[in-house]
Amino acid sequence: MSLNNNYLLEINGLPEFSKIRPEDVKDAVLTLIEQSKKCIEETLDRVEKSGEYTYENLVRPLDLADDRLNLAWSPVSHLNSVMNTEQMRAAHDECLPALSEYGAYVGQNKRLYEAYKKMMSNPAYEKLTRAQKQDVENTMRDFRLAGIALSEKDQAEYLKLVTRLSELSSIFSNNVLDAVNGWFYQVTDEKELSGLPQSALALAKENAKQRQLDGWVFTLDFPSYLPVMQYADSSELRRICYEAYVTRASDQGPDAGKWDNGPVLREILDLRYRLAKLLGFDNYPEYSLAEKMAESPKQVMDFLLDLANRARKQGEEEDRELRKFAEQNYGCSELKAWDRTYYSEKYKLHLYNFSSEELRVYFPLNKVLEGLFETCNRLFGITVRPHEGAVELYHKDVTFYDVFDAENSFRGSFYLDPYARTSKRSGAWMDDAVDRMIMPDGKVRHPVAYVVCNFNPPIDGKPSLLTHDDVTTIFHEFGHTLNLLLTTVDVHGVSGINGVAWDAVELPSQFMENWCWQSEALKFISSNVETGESLPEDKLKLLLDSKNYHSALFILRQLMFALSDFRLHLEYDPVLGDRVRKVIDEVRDLVCVDKIPEFNRFEDSFLHIFSGGYAAGYYSYLWAELLSSDAFSRFEEEGIFNRETGLDFLHKILEIGGSIPSMEQFKNFRGREPRIDALLRHKGIVG
Repeated sequence: MSLNNNYLLEINGLPEFSKIRPEDVKDAVLTLIEQSKKCIEETLDRVEKSGEYTYENLVRPLDLADDRLNLAWSPVSHLNSVMNTEQMRAAHDECLPALSEYGAYVGQNKRLYEAYKKMMSNPAYEKLTRAQKQDVENTMRDFRLAGIALSEKDQAEYLKLVTRLSELSSIFSNNVLDAVNGWFYQVTDEKELSGLPQSALALAKENAKQRQLDGWVFTLDFPSYLPVMQYADSSELRRICYEAYVTRASDQGPDAGKWDNGPVLREILDLRYRLAKLLGFDNYPEYSLAEKMAESPKQVMDFLLDLANRARKQGEEEDRELRKFAEQNYGCSELKAWDRTYYSEKYKLHLYNFSSEELRVYFPLNKVLEGLFETCNRLFGITVRPHEGAVELYHKDVTFYDVFDAENSFRGSFYLDPYARTSKRSGAWMDDAVDRMIMPDGKVRHPVAYVVCNFNPPIDGKPSLLTHDDVTTIFHEFGHTLNLLLTTVDVHGVSGINGVAWDAVELPSQFMENWCWQSEALKFISSNVETGESLPEDKLKLLLDSKNYHSALFILRQLMFALSDFRLHLEYDPVLGDRVRKVIDEVRDLVCVDKIPEFNRFEDSFLHIFSGGYAAGYYSYLWAELLSSDAFSRFEEEGIFNRETGLDFLHKILEIGGSIPSMEQFKNFRGREPRIDALLRHKGIVG
C-alpha cells in the first residue's frame, strides 16, 4: 500500500479536486478506516481504564475520526456523480465493501455499545444538551438497526447483506448513467424538427457538434428530452425518444438488455427483505420507518390511499378535458403515452395563452439566483456573496458562494454546479461537503454544500435560460442547502441535515418552492434577458392562474411512484416469487387515468429508490409537501415576506438540524400538528 503523496490523506477542509487521483482512493479509504478503528479501540481502552464514560471522552474522539474519513470520501463520491470516468467509477466502487464492513464494525461493536450504555447511566449524562442527548439516542437506535443484538453468525450475515446492497446500489446507478450516455438520436431532416423551440434546437445542434455529426442530436438528458415531448410536432420523434427514456437500463426498448437493471432491483428487494427479517422486522418498510416521522406502514398507506381517493376524481376530469381538446382541435382520437405531454402543453397554451418555453427569456440563471438570494434575505436576513479568494473548482461551470447572516457573521459556503453535461448524473440534488462541528481547537468549522442541477447550458454566447419548473428546482435544492448551512447545532451527528427524519428532510426544500408562485417575489426573480423588464403583469397573471393546471394528474403521478415503491417493499415475499410487474400494474390501475405502454420500465431507472436514500420512503415527497404547505400557510396569514415569521422558521426549523424530533420542530413553528387542508388548497384539489 503506497501512501506517499496521497492527497486524500491530507484534506483538511475544502478539497483541491485536481489532486484527487483514482489510484489513491482505495489506499486512502482503507488507511482512514483502519485509523478510525484504531481510534475506537484506543478510546474504549482509555475510558474503560479511567472508569469515566462521558460524551467528551467517548463520543467526540469518534466523531473526529469519522469526519476525517468523510472529508476524503465525500469529494470522491461527488466526483463520481458529476465528473464520472471509468477510472473514478472503478476506484469508488472498489471501496464500497470496505465502507460497508466498517459500518457493520461500528454498529455491531459490543464494547462500544456497552460504553454508550454506561455513559447514559452516568449522572453527568443528564447535564448534556438536548442536541447531545439526541445524538446519543440516535446512535443507540443505529446500534439496534445494525444488529447489535444478533449472534455472531447473524452479524456476519448482516455484513454480507449490507455489503452486497451497497454494491448493487452502485451497479444500479452506473447502469442508468451508462444507458443515458449510451443512447442518442440523430436527425438530419429539418422537417422532423417542426415545433421545437430555438433553445432546444441550439442544444441539439451542440450535441451533434460534440459528436462530430451532422444535423441535430437528441439525448436522454432531461434538457434535451423534455422539449421533444412538449413541443415536437412529429409524433414519431416523440415516440422514439419516449420509448428510449422509459426503457432506460431495462430489458425493453432500443438498448434492451444492455444495461438491464431488472435483475438488480429484484435482488435489492430480496436482500432488503432478508435484512429486515434478520433484524426482527416483518418487512423492509418497518425497518425503514424506524428513522422516519411516520409511525407505521399502515399510517403511510392510509395517507397515500386517502390522497389518491381525494385526487382521483379530479384527475379523471382533467384527463377527459385533455382528450377532448386533443380530438376536437388536432384530430387525435387516441392519446398515446408519448402524446400526453405534447397535447398537455398545447392545452395549457389554449387555456392560458402562454407556453412554458416562452417564459425562458424572463428567467436567465443569473437573475434567478439574484432573486433566490433576495428571497432568502427578506425571509431570513441572510446574504449570499461570491467567494472572495481562491477556491479550486472541479469544472469551469462551477461557482462558489459564501453565506452570511443578518449580523454579517459567516455561516457557510456552497458549490453551484448548474448545467447538464456528459458524465454527470441526471436530476438535481444537494449534498454535504463539510458538516458544521466544533474542532479540537474549540473553533466552529462552518458547513459547505454541493448544489447540483442539470439545466440548459449557455450556448452561442447566450446565457442559460430556465423554465419556471427549473426555477422551482433551484429554489427546492437551495432549501436543502439552507438546512445544512444555517444550522447552529455544533454536535456533528445532528447538525445540518444529519439526524433529520428522512420524511421531513424535504420540508425546507418544498417550503422554498412556494415563493416561485408569489407575484411579489416573481417581480425580482424574473428579468427579460434582452430588455431587463420583469415578468409583465399579464404573463405573471397567466403563470399564477396556471399554477394548478393538471395538479390532480401531477399528484396521481407522484402517488404512482410512492405507492409502487412502498408496496414493492411492503408486500415482497420470496415465497410468492417475482411480483414486481403485478404490483406496479395494480398501482397503475388505482392511480393512473391513462394507459401506460407495456414496455414502460420506469422502475429500472428509479434512482431514488434503488440507488438513493428513498427506499420505502418516496412517500416523503408528498408527506413533506403536506408539511411545507401547512408551514407556508402561516406566511399567507402573516405576510409572505414577514421577517418575524421568516426568523421563526429560521430559528425553529432551519437552525435546529436533527437535534429535536421533526414533528416537535413543526409544532414549535406552527403551534399545532400538521393538517392536510393547505396542501389540498394549494394544489386546487376539491373534496
